[in-house]
Amino acid sequence: MPAMRSTFGTALASVRILAIGVLAMSVLTLAPVVAHHSFAPYEPTIQIKFSGVVTAFKWTNPHVYIEMDVPDEKTGATRHWLVECASTSILNRARWKFNLLKPGDKVTVIVSPLRNGEPAALLKQITLADGSKYANGAAAGRATIE
Repeated sequence: MPAMRSTFGTALASVRILAIGVLAMSVLTLAPVVAHHSFAPYEPTIQIKFSGVVTAFKWTNPHVYIEMDVPDEKTGATRHWLVECASTSILNRARWKFNLLKPGDKVTVIVSPLRNGEPAALLKQITLADGSKYANGAAAGRATIE
């Protein structure tokens, strides 16, 4: 009987170690997913609006990006902005298409800028030259300014 308890105890210890290992791996694989969906780099209480010319439209996952050149109202110098959008599936539900924008298009955006002041932002709304407006999906929040 003591040999049976020893074998059972060893098997139970092995199962515990395996369970702890599986749990640890699950937590580690979820960490990048949680971090990825954070909008923490952007200032959620500030929204700004500006117009510019699209230089690139990257319809890719996990996020779509718009690059645009924007003239500075004070200096007249051009500043290159990177605007982060939602995923292609979210944007498809918001009526976007892969060919909605092309280099040279003039657009107006409402965004939440990066906290560090760099020229990058999270899109809230885009207005095309024809006046049509497109949101960025619910997760990014809506535009609160006009």
